[in-house]
Amino acid sequence: MGLIIALVVGGIIGWLASLIMRTDANQGILLNVIIGIIGSLLGAFLLGSQVGGGNLLDAAIDPMTLVVSLIGSVVLLAIVHLLRRRRPQ
Repeated sequence: MGLIIALVVGGIIGWLASLIMRTDANQGILLNVIIGIIGSLLGAFLLGSQVGGGNLLDAAIDPMTLVVSLIGSVVLLAIVHLLRRRRPQ
């Protein structure tokens, strides 16, 4: 049951991050879930020990975990945007 909740919350977090970064038109539901889950892991790696948030797969879903996941997802989308922009056409 925890995996299903992590996928649903990851999809919502990925969708919110794509709205913040204005990439929502380029993504679908599956990519939003992937961005949300990987962003959660990235956020927990970068900020988890400082602010007490975990990732969506391991930690309980509390407000700090959601904030850390959203920050990680936005950072992930920013990195992807930078990599896409530098790629030669």
